[in-house]
Amino acid sequence: MLIRTWNLFHGNTKPPQRRAFLDEMLTLATADHPDVLCLQEVPAWALGELGDRVGMREVHALAARPVLGPVPIPALVGRALTAPNHGLFRSAFAGQGNSILLRASLRVVHEETLVLNPRRFRDGQARWLELDWVARLAWGKERRVCQAVRIELADRRTMVIANMHCTSYPPDQRLPDAELLRAATFADAFAERGEILVLAGDLNTSYLRSRTLHDLFGPEWGFSSAGPGIDHVLVRGAAASPVRRWPDARRERDGRLLSDHAPVEVDVL
Repeated sequence: MLIRTWNLFHGNTKPPQRRAFLDEMLTLATADHPDVLCLQEVPAWALGELGDRVGMREVHALAARPVLGPVPIPALVGRALTAPNHGLFRSAFAGQGNSILLRASLRVVHEETLVLNPRRFRDGQARWLELDWVARLAWGKERRVCQAVRIELADRRTMVIANMHCTSYPPDQRLPDAELLRAATFADAFAERGEILVLAGDLNTSYLRSRTLHDLFGPEWGFSSAGPGIDHVLVRGAAASPVRRWPDARRERDGRLLSDHAPVEVDVL
């Protein structure tokens, strides 16, 4: 069973261009028919549409709503405002969210979504971590979520997929680390005893910088090993292959890379 995660960078390339490449990314990511595809930084207007384009089931969750300054706007208006230059505007107007695409034969049993950085959580963690006001303001700049979905496999076993996008704050890795622990706790509580559990997404922290990732690989949590960067697929309750990161050449188009992240994947055996 192939499980892949990819941060789509709002459909942009590296370096960014004026037009979006969301369709090209979706075609590339599904060309070899993965069983599960976890996506982050999906423009809000595309949420709910991706699955139909490639013949997969879709479960999505809005993270940051489309806005014009402080005013909420319809997703299609955000799309129109972004269209003149996708590379420049990114999610400034369009908002963003997470999406899980599933092979059509997989049945969705249940789904839930958790906000990773609500105000009350940030305030408590800020006091505990003794954060300055710059870090506190940065942490609340953009809403982040973790979505969890229970699916039924062909052999009637069930699996929980948790797809997350943690806050990016390079000056202090404790912020995404706190969100990762919150997401892992949420997913662990969502999963039933003995159920296969997968944590996937853009965690914005690496094994070398994250205390939580070290803990997740320990005997108490029992997850498989991490990826080489900040994008990960962790598995518990089933054997998993080593994490594979796509080589840049696989997503290169005309001298530019699709997204500023490479897809990461594992085979669950």
